[in-house]
Amino acid sequence: MGTSTTQPAPDSKASPCIARQPILNADECVIGYELLFREDPAQDHFSSDGENATRTLIDTLSVLGLEVLCDGRIAFINCTQQMLVNDYFLLLPSDEVVIEIQENVPADRDTIGACQRLQSAGYKIALDNFVPGDARDDLIPYANFIKVDTRAISQENSASLAAHHGGKLHQMLAHKVESLATFVAARRNGFTLFQGYFFRHPERMRARHIPASETNCLMLLQAVSKPEIDFKEIEDLIKVEPNLCYRLLHYLNSPLLGIASPVQSVHHALHLLGERELLRWIRMATTLVMGRDRPSDLVLASLVRARFCELIAPKVQHGDTDLFLLGMLSLMDAILEVPIGMVVEALLLDPEITAQLLCGKTREKTTLSPVYDLMVAREMGDWGKVNELGKQLNLSLYFMDKIYNEAMRWAHEITRASRPQ
Repeated sequence: MGTSTTQPAPDSKASPCIARQPILNADECVIGYELLFREDPAQDHFSSDGENATRTLIDTLSVLGLEVLCDGRIAFINCTQQMLVNDYFLLLPSDEVVIEIQENVPADRDTIGACQRLQSAGYKIALDNFVPGDARDDLIPYANFIKVDTRAISQENSASLAAHHGGKLHQMLAHKVESLATFVAARRNGFTLFQGYFFRHPERMRARHIPASETNCLMLLQAVSKPEIDFKEIEDLIKVEPNLCYRLLHYLNSPLLGIASPVQSVHHALHLLGERELLRWIRMATTLVMGRDRPSDLVLASLVRARFCELIAPKVQHGDTDLFLLGMLSLMDAILEVPIGMVVEALLLDPEITAQLLCGKTREKTTLSPVYDLMVAREMGDWGKVNELGKQLNLSLYFMDKIYNEAMRWAHEITRASRPQ
């Protein structure tokens, strides 16, 4: 028989850190957070690489969801021109995001076109570090917020900007407010929103990502570039990437798509999305995740579980439930380091899978519990439990051991192929 395996420990490598700084109204109530990126939680400064910072923020938010990092409030996210014109923000819900255009982004035709698309899609835009005579005047018609650095310009100029641009069309936001006197002066000068160390320093929040295979991402990009799209090929590539599989399910739950049908399988998810939207999603999602580290032990274990469940599916009763998806998502809480309830809340899943993922942590029983418990028992090498559940499911020890070893070989081949040579 194959050797027993133990539950892998989470990757101890330092993860990037997302920090948030609150944005408050005149009554000092939090209305949103500016999200900031730190490459290492031990660092005291934020990434100077704006492109990488924005990619990581979008990457994290598209996995965890804004409700996790912002407590249901709006998120202000800095952007570079490239991220703006490539429409990466369309991966995020329009009613929960404010896109901050930095002072070094030119107000050229590409930028204006991107602002028009975002405005049409319902996104809000902020002009960051705005000054008198700003070169981004042509972007003002698309802006909902104008941010002014209270330390960079005089109170007289601040008041002039607030008087000229404030009102029904724009909210004036004073940032770098670091004292009570600055807060009082900004409020007197006509600002209605405030941000700075006077209220709170940025709060660090750990942000784990799910490693993805650059090879598989490239193969996906090739697959969607063919004259005729092969949905089976795309399905097979997504099924071996827990990263993209989870992202796809999360994206399908976006209010923008308006999909109310629970997702029963990866195959079902692809057809719910439709060819045009699928191609757009794959191009953006693969670009965001490429270049990450090789798969961790937890991701490997999730692949083993998924394949094991898929291979026993023809032999057991499971209704219309996709057992591959059950196995794939069973470790997602450990991979993301969030409660399993938060994982399933963000996804529109088959109710049977949702129930079992929740009950798998509480040890309550569902109709899928024998399969789920067998998957865990075989992984842990609990042969007494494996034998007991095998009899219940009418599966022989020889068969269960054979397919588990096959699942292990399959998962190792998948992850080995994704490692850099």
